[in-house]
Amino acid sequence: MGLSDILALVESGSEEQINRRLHEYNTENCKTFAFDSKEEDARKKLCQGLLTVLRRPVQSQCQSTCLETMRILSRDKRVLGPVATIEGILTLVRLAQIPLPATDIEPLGETKSAAEKRVVVEALKCLCNVVFNSVAAQQVGADVQLASGLCAYLRSSSSTQHEVVLFSLRLMFLLSALRPDIRRVLCKETGAIVLLTEVLERTLDVRWAGPYEVAPPDHQTLPIPQEKSEQVMEALKALFNITMTDSSDEDDYHQLRLIAGILRHILMLKAQTEEKTEDIHSHAINLLSNLPVSCLDVLIDVPLQGGLEKYGGKNMDAVQVLVDFMEKRIDKGCNYKEGLTPVLSLMTESSRYHREIRRYLKAKVLPPLKDVKERPEVGTTIRNKLVRLMTHVDMGVKQGAAEFLFVLCKESVDNLLKYTGYGNAAGLLVARGLLAGGRGETEYSADEDSDTEEYKSAKPFINPITGHIEEPMPNPIEDMTEEQKEYEAQKLVNMIGELSRQQLIRPMGVKKDGSLAPLEEAIHQCSVDDSCESDSD
Repeated sequence: MGLSDILALVESGSEEQINRRLHEYNTENCKTFAFDSKEEDARKKLCQGLLTVLRRPVQSQCQSTCLETMRILSRDKRVLGPVATIEGILTLVRLAQIPLPATDIEPLGETKSAAEKRVVVEALKCLCNVVFNSVAAQQVGADVQLASGLCAYLRSSSSTQHEVVLFSLRLMFLLSALRPDIRRVLCKETGAIVLLTEVLERTLDVRWAGPYEVAPPDHQTLPIPQEKSEQVMEALKALFNITMTDSSDEDDYHQLRLIAGILRHILMLKAQTEEKTEDIHSHAINLLSNLPVSCLDVLIDVPLQGGLEKYGGKNMDAVQVLVDFMEKRIDKGCNYKEGLTPVLSLMTESSRYHREIRRYLKAKVLPPLKDVKERPEVGTTIRNKLVRLMTHVDMGVKQGAAEFLFVLCKESVDNLLKYTGYGNAAGLLVARGLLAGGRGETEYSADEDSDTEEYKSAKPFINPITGHIEEPMPNPIEDMTEEQKEYEAQKLVNMIGELSRQQLIRPMGVKKDGSLAPLEEAIHQCSVDDSCESDSD
């Protein structure tokens, strides 16, 4: 039976016939994601027919089967015209029982049967697909205040079924990701930040031991169950979108510090598998990157759990989780932009503004140098791995790694070159205008770095470009006469001149402010400065 036959049955068949035939279609196409373009019109008509059936007073079993078919069809964004309308969206919203403002939709109650709850879940799944694949549906969602309805939905004590909560959170995430105006409404008008914080507290059974300190998990605590992991990740994703909206309200700041405390707790937990643990930590790190840097002291300020005396009594367990996470992502060797740059950015900013975090990370990432026989990028230490990333092809990755190391060196060019070599650091120094040396703009504490005796004895022999001790190389001009040396020098000048005239290369010089400029301009500036100095004498 083809789509035209199914459509005819949907339009004129009995409820039992519709349910049976659509069930067969769903079984055949449950894993279909690519559709035949020749049947596009038939699928559009089927979407319209399904909406017509769903508006009738049919049994829950038939409703859930129709919604499952709609969910399959909604994977194709080309056929969503009939669904991405106010009538279509409101039909799905009513079946999902989302209480929209100015409507008579009743929220999901505890007394609903399993079949009725199945209808709710399928309707939520359909809404997720339709909103994701249709700009028109996103606009309708904004017009009918769908996000506000979802907040009311999640606040109701009855919305405790796993899939209902999960797909409600996913729909909120999609709306906040795709519509900046909805994001602002969620942040400013619906109290979504507080609501999602409460969802996290409830899902993780959070117990507060202090103003922003969550009671630590017991050593015998079991991993987070899969269902709770899924809910937590969806809530974190939605919070990430919503906290992208600027908020300077004092109450919001308090709420963001509470979120930081919960995120620290999440970093200390494990999920069912290593992969799931890494996923949930990744979402927690993304959200931490959105919080004001002044909130990040919550990560290390846990008085009841104690800390390390050498770091002012601060607890560095969560910071160590960040280090381990970063190293795992580096070792994966792929997807650095999405997987690695958020944690690099988080550790860079927290190091810049929190002295204890910087000191701890410096000890872990850039311990005092002893062996300088190998290049800084060669080896298996965290320093070696990060230095290799300083010359990565992706600009965001190389800048993130370089900036992190620069901040750990208190933005001192000399310290950075000691650990990386001039060649690896050149890109950062050019971007910062620090080729001539100096420091960045951030003020740091006056604690001094101490060099090891091994490094002090090796320092005179280190090549500053490569950052390591090189084996003596034979001098290629040692056996040349003065005439031969002059000839080779003139030959090199001519070659550079020819390449420059053809604009294949452009000789550059360093100006007094440390920035690069064309060689002629740099020489001219030096001449002018020298002339001014001689005139003043």
